[in-house]
Amino acid sequence: MVNAMMVVREFTEAGDDATLIFDGAATRWPGKLSDPDHVAHRLYESVRGAIAGACSYCADSFDATEDVREAGVTLLDEYKRHPSFRSLVVAGYQILTF
Repeated sequence: MVNAMMVVREFTEAGDDATLIFDGAATRWPGKLSDPDHVAHRLYESVRGAIAGACSYCADSFDATEDVREAGVTLLDEYKRHPSFRSLVVAGYQILTF
C-alpha cells in the first residue's frame, strides 16, 4: 500500500492528476491507515485528497465496510458494486496496480 501511495504523492506533487482506489484486500487499509499511530498515517494523510474511494463489493467481502466508512472513504459501486475502471480509462487515465 505504501508503494501505491508514494506513486500518488509523486504524481500529485508534480501537478499530475492521480486517483487512488482501494480494491480487493486493500479495502482493509483505510481503517488501519486512518489510525494516527500507524507508521504510514502521515503518507496516507498526504494523499487523502486523491483518494476516490474503495470498492463496495470488496469492502463487504473483506468485512471492511464499516472501517472504510469510519475512515471517511467513499464506497464505490458504479459497476455491479465495483468501481468503474472503464470510466477511468475512457477519461484518459492509465491504471496502475500494486
